[in-house]
Amino acid sequence: MQRKLALIVMAAVAAACGYCQSGTGADEIGVLKVQGNVYMLVTANGNIAAQVGDDGILVVNTGTEAAAPKMMAALRKLSDKPILWVVNTDAAPNHIGANEALPRLSGLGPRQQPRVVAYESVLDRVTHKEAKVPEALWPNDEYFRPSKDFSFNGEAIIVYHVPDAITDGDSIVHFRRSDVLATGDVFTPGLYPVIHTEQGGGIQGEIDALNQILRITVPLKYEEAGTYVIPGRGRLCDEADVVEYRNMVTIVRDRVRDLIGKDKTLDQIKAARPTHDYDTQYDATSGDAFVEAIYKSLTGKK
Repeated sequence: MQRKLALIVMAAVAAACGYCQSGTGADEIGVLKVQGNVYMLVTANGNIAAQVGDDGILVVNTGTEAAAPKMMAALRKLSDKPILWVVNTDAAPNHIGANEALPRLSGLGPRQQPRVVAYESVLDRVTHKEAKVPEALWPNDEYFRPSKDFSFNGEAIIVYHVPDAITDGDSIVHFRRSDVLATGDVFTPGLYPVIHTEQGGGIQGEIDALNQILRITVPLKYEEAGTYVIPGRGRLCDEADVVEYRNMVTIVRDRVRDLIGKDKTLDQIKAARPTHDYDTQYDATSGDAFVEAIYKSLTGKK
């Protein structure tokens, strides 16, 4: 009952804060004030976190280049300052596509560049000649330790590397004063995780990443509210939502591992539908791909 009431309250808060999701167009951008200086911008290509203040704007991921003008128009409702910091949670095209266009539209001069933070393997991936990623989209402030911290708009910001989760270069971003965490695609409520084993992702790393999120988040009351979590896609969440997601991922992992122990082939495991009781809550069309990623992670097969 408490859980249901909290979700109703969160929906009401979203409406009061101007969160728009009318569904009349795929290119609409919804804006939701989360708490503190942090906002959640909702697009068809995923969520973008924005921190605003006297120093300027920081965004977690930039979306696609095509969507940059509308994204900038949404940000202008929050601040007239330029984008000085960008954090890329991975190398996905819908996360880095506007790394150049969006800061430029925000008012940076031709010789000015934002600090673009990402884990070192993201830079390795986008600079590979086969990736064909323009240099203007590359991170210019890569980190290689377990975390990177800095201060912006009077707030401590900590970027954590979560190894071998969706890819080998995933980051999550904690806005410490605002008590908000942006997770990228490591956490996507309503969708099974899309684990790219060919890019170093794996099921154990994904579970470890979700547990890292839970080590940071703190509920306010009745296991609700407190630290808010901006997922890569989907609705605004809190710690209890991440717990449910972590439990789902762990249970499906255990089911697949049990079937592997019984010498079942990948096709037989898919036919057994180890996600069957979750398919009404998560995107059932991606269940087989999730099972296959778990299988590859556990067996080492490509």
